[in-house]
Amino acid sequence: MRKFFSTLSAILLGLIFVTFAVANRHFVTVSFDPFNSANPSVSASMPLFALIIVVAILGVIAGGCATWFGQRHWRRAARQHETDARTAKAQLAELRSQAVASRGETERRAFPAQVGFYGAAGRDKRGAAL
Repeated sequence: MRKFFSTLSAILLGLIFVTFAVANRHFVTVSFDPFNSANPSVSASMPLFALIIVVAILGVIAGGCATWFGQRHWRRAARQHETDARTAKAQLAELRSQAVASRGETERRAFPAQVGFYGAAGRDKRGAAL
């Protein structure tokens, strides 16, 4: 179903682009000389639809770059947190292996069972039943 809607939306967008291109196919001159508009030294003549599509693509690229550079702080922090988490997991594994080795398998002690009216769970610090 999702693939159907993706295909349908791509076909509709393509149809809109083709209609736009046919309606705006006359040529325009784009001048990059702000001082001499009558006889510009740097200019290009292209169809209007191509100019608008190129400008839209450049705008999307510029917005993506601005977002990418704006989020560099968050990417750096995420990398640092990931490194810290890996280091902490390695230290935890090492400490657990040292604890098992120092106690030995035979010296493991079970916690003493709390006996009373409420069974093995007993009461918490404030006297509530667990």
